[in-house]
Order: sequence, then C-alpha cells, then structure tokens
Amino acid sequence: MDSVILDLREKLKKGELKPETLINHTLENSKVVQDNLNPFVTICDQVNLYEEESVLSGIPYVAKDNLSTKDILSTGSSNTLKDYVPFFDATVIDRLNKKGAVLVGKSAMDELGLGGTGTTCHTGVTKNPWDKTRITGGSSSGSACLVASGVVPFALGSDTGDSIRKPAAFCGIVGYKPTYGAISRFGLFPFASSLDTVGVLTRTVKDAAIVVDNVLGIDENDMTSINLDANLSSSLKNDIKGKKLFYIKNMVDINNYDNPSEDLKNILSKFNKTIELVRSLGAEVEEISFDQNLLNAILPIYQCISCAEATSNDSNLTGIIFGPRGEGDNYIDMIKDHRTKGFCSLIKRRFIIGSYVLQKENQEKYFLNAKRVRRLLVEKINELFEMYDALIMPATGSIAPKIDSINEVINDAGSMQEVLENYMAIGNFGGYPSITIPNGFINSMPIGINITGKVMDDANVLNIAYTLESNMSYRGQIAKEVK
Repeated sequence: MDSVILDLREKLKKGELKPETLINHTLENSKVVQDNLNPFVTICDQVNLYEEESVLSGIPYVAKDNLSTKDILSTGSSNTLKDYVPFFDATVIDRLNKKGAVLVGKSAMDELGLGGTGTTCHTGVTKNPWDKTRITGGSSSGSACLVASGVVPFALGSDTGDSIRKPAAFCGIVGYKPTYGAISRFGLFPFASSLDTVGVLTRTVKDAAIVVDNVLGIDENDMTSINLDANLSSSLKNDIKGKKLFYIKNMVDINNYDNPSEDLKNILSKFNKTIELVRSLGAEVEEISFDQNLLNAILPIYQCISCAEATSNDSNLTGIIFGPRGEGDNYIDMIKDHRTKGFCSLIKRRFIIGSYVLQKENQEKYFLNAKRVRRLLVEKINELFEMYDALIMPATGSIAPKIDSINEVINDAGSMQEVLENYMAIGNFGGYPSITIPNGFINSMPIGINITGKVMDDANVLNIAYTLESNMSYRGQIAKEVK
C-alpha cells in the first residue's frame, strides 16, 4: 500500500466509507489498544468533523501530548501538568484542523520529552505492539505505538535527539524529522529549543510527505520557522540512479565492538544487505572513516546542551503559575515540594545536569565547549554533504529492549554500542532532515534504517527512503501480534 491516507480518502470520497463510521471505529479501536498497550493520555470523547475538502479531510490522527490543544488536556505526560488544559492550539494542530484532519486523542510520551524509552509517562509505561514485554522507545512512544497498531494512519511527534526516529524503528513504521524549522513549533512544549523539531510517524513514506506538505510554512509566532519551498509528496519518484550515499565505517564494522550481541550482528548483516539493494537501484554507496573522538562526543554534547536548555525552558514549572501547587511556608518551599513530587527521577537528574553545566563556574568547561564540539561535528557532516546526497545507517543497535531491563540499558555507557544508539542526534545538531523506515525483523521484532540529508533537502531524503521502501516488503505494515 503506497499510502494509507490516500486509500482512506478515496473510500470517503466514493462513499464506501462514511466519516462518522471511520471516526467511531477509530475511537473504539483506541479504547481496545489503550487497555492493552497504554499509549494514550487522552482519548477524545467528542470530535469535530470538518467540511474542508483536502487530502486530509476526515482522516483521524493523534498528537503527542506536548502539543497544545485548545480545550483538550495537554500534560506533557508529567504530573506537574496533569490538569493543564490550554486555551489555544499549536500551529501544527491548527493547520491540520483547517485541512479537515480529525484529532482523536493525545498520545503518551516520556515525561516532558526528556526520555527515550516510553517508560516515564505519568500515566504509565507504553508497551510495544509487537511484544508487550518490550519498550516502544521514546519520547514519542504513544504516537509510534498507535500508528504501528493501525489505530491511526498518522501521528504527530517531536524529535530532539531521535524521539521520532528511534520509536519508529522499534515499532516497524516510518518516522520523519523534517529540516529544523520547517514545521512551526509554536504551541510545542519546549525541551531543547536549538534541537526540537516537530515531525510525523506514519506507515508509509508517502503518508509522511503528505502530512508534512499540509503543515509546512512560515509562522509569525515562531521566529525559527522557515519556508521549505517543496511539494514533498509529488517529489517521490522511486528513482535514485546517480545518487551518492555514505555510511560511517566506524559504527558498522562488527570488529569495532567488544562482545557484540547476536541482535547487533544481525542488524549489521541486514544493513549490509540493504546497502547492496541501494547499489542495485543505481546509487553509489561509499564507506567513510569518521573522527572517533567526535563520535564519542555525540552523547555528552547532547546531554550538556539538551539538559541545559531543558532546565531553562522548564523553569516555569513551579506549581505557582499553573499546575498542582506544592506545600510549604514560603514560595521556595512550595516550588521545592511541587518539583520533588511532580517529576520522575530521570527528569530530576537531567535538570540537575542542566543546572550544573549552566553555573557560571562551569559554563566554559561544559556548556560552551559542548556547543563548540557540536559545531565541529556539524562542519564535518556539512563537508560530507558537499560530496554525498545522504547518510545511510542502521537506526538502532538492537531490537526494542525488554521493559524490565531498561535500567540496565540506560546505564550501559562508554561503548561503541552507545555511539550507534545515539548517533541520530547528529540530525538535530545540524537541523538536518532525517527519516527512519522499516528494514526487516530480528527475532520477530522490527528494525529500521535511517537516511539523513542536507538542510532543506527534504525532498531528496524522502525520495531515497521512498525508493528503498518501494523495493522492500515492509510498507504499510501493522503489528501482527501482541504477545
């Protein structure tokens, strides 16, 4: 199936499917999946059916719970905002409303977006639709789960380090992070403002292009928004002859790993087969060796910059302006009580890191140096993009981990495996368009492959992904079994 959205629209236009029937079925399915997998914060009891005639008219979708939705609970999956109901829509929500898309719910996420597992949502753990004992990845966990389960054809997410693209890989779907600023962030709860990007999760590349086509554009409320002058869906040609791609040898050479797992061996084996497919389709693919010091710096850079920006952005979560008020004899004690009770341990740890690196005596050593190394890394990637059309890499170094082993996974630091698991933050460091698509299965669990390209070259990145998808057998798949 080339496009789930177009297939539904055709049925709606021909009268084979009534809008009310589609939405009612979606809401019923939402409740069933919620009982099994816990991907929602809110399921909308009442929805608005719009009369606008567009490709998205009558199409149901969900939005990540860090996007502001007027008169609908928007919690960021945090107890600090558990009762927050905004009075305005985020720009991306407003644009979808005007196209006639139908919001059916708000999806669970790691608290405030500051996690990558889907286990820190204030409503509980979001489970993987392929295997309920495994994580979905995060922070766009609920959105990935609901698309993979077949509840909706698309979902909105946000991506600060890989928060759309890694859940997509773990759930066997498409996750697309456009060029930084291509979609307005007005109404997105900020995590790290220099990295945050609104994007989409779908079951086909064409659907990702269709959705983004309908929400692109300058927004006077977002000074970082840009005009991405492209019709992405019409640029999908299923032809990559003459394109030049590269991959980073350091990360895909199994000899660089100490005691590699069977999953990693299989992932790299499948990656090599996909590279051969790319070559058979007429594209060149070359391996390059990358400065290992820069690769090792990816996670520390991300931690320093993202935690510092998060600490600043979330400083308004005091319990005084909004949110459940803390107890205490003065405002300092009230704020301390509110934050102690309101945040999970992971978020507290990240706020402590952010506060530490922003202290006057530490800024030069940590925060400013992290930004300098980020610049060096981006400059090196930009040099490569002068010679190549895109970077192609495995999306992860493992299948979705077991929920009960997640602490062990989080604490596994300092290895080449860590580099492979975190390299997609490069897409956020440079604001590059980046997309993950399914690349098969290992032990009945999906894995993904990622394509990243130069800034504003989204059409090219999507076309490479579309061509690969068209020549593999994983397009439009729905999780077939919940164990």
